[in-house]
Amino acid sequence: MKNEIARPVLACLALVAMVASPAFAQESDWVLPRTPDGKPDFQGNWSNATLTAIQRAAGMGRVLTPEQVAAMEGDRASFIQENSQDSDPDRPAPAAGGEFTGNALFDAASGGTGGYNLFYIDAGDRVAVYNGEPRSSLVTVPDDGRIPALTDAARTRAREAGAARAGMGQYDNPENRPLAERCMLSFGSNAGPPMLPNYFYNNNYTIVQTLDHIMIMTEMVHDVRVIPIGDKPDVPEDYRPWFGVSWAHWEGDTLVIETTNISPQQMRAYAQVFAGGVGNPKLTERLTRVGPYSLNYEFTVEDPDTFTEVWGGEVPFNWLPDRVYEYACHEANYALFNVLSGARAQEREESTGNLDRE
Repeated sequence: MKNEIARPVLACLALVAMVASPAFAQESDWVLPRTPDGKPDFQGNWSNATLTAIQRAAGMGRVLTPEQVAAMEGDRASFIQENSQDSDPDRPAPAAGGEFTGNALFDAASGGTGGYNLFYIDAGDRVAVYNGEPRSSLVTVPDDGRIPALTDAARTRAREAGAARAGMGQYDNPENRPLAERCMLSFGSNAGPPMLPNYFYNNNYTIVQTLDHIMIMTEMVHDVRVIPIGDKPDVPEDYRPWFGVSWAHWEGDTLVIETTNISPQQMRAYAQVFAGGVGNPKLTERLTRVGPYSLNYEFTVEDPDTFTEVWGGEVPFNWLPDRVYEYACHEANYALFNVLSGARAQEREESTGNLDRE
């Protein structure tokens, strides 16, 4: 979690330091670092936090104008400054049900109870710049920057899933509780595939390479993908682990990662990416080191049973000159037991009019 108020100041200081350093002066002479076996070296810590949305807003072009960039980043800076003040230690308790401002980021941070203010949030304060272009969306295929429409089969599945959940909320039992809330998977499609920002915090990654594997650790929620470099693993069709079955190969200086056999539970959790699908999509990811502080990440989603066309996007990963710490979340799911116990007590209160405190 970062203090975003300090980030513009730190960024300026860092820029001054880099300009004054021999390394920055020689950036035009940058040489792609390589591992001992001659492959491009992606190792280190990276972040994909950004202001740029996954899908493009109506009426916007693929590339933002300088005026649009200044407006977006200026608005975020003002919002952060206004909402990152110290909390009043003498403030009264929030109203029953919480207090919400209507701003999704601020309300997610506070939970309606003042749990976090924006001091603790690192949702991204810059637009995504990919190959020198400030982008209006991370999705770039199709050309409109929007995730394609669902197939008739996918719409039918969605209706059937909704009917199966009728009368039952996502917090009513252990099986229905969201995977991110249980700290089983990162919030949003952070760990991937595809690896996308969550627009909240901890959009950080650590990459480690060996001769025949690449490891990508996502800070949130300490998700780890260990991907072999070589042939596709021989696994049965019904083997569906978290993050799917991945394998990689080199195309020149680009590492191409292919993934199938993604868990249906993960697909339902990553609804924005998979639209709640339960088929067997194929994900292709491409990693290319393009500078001392830049890593280009491309992804393609092929799921003809769910989407009417192939779609994908481009996401810049920026060098993170900080450590990545353990994201402990809530150990041993004690919170799950407590929340379910509270819900049962509430049901007893509603049925009897008296709260059973045993």
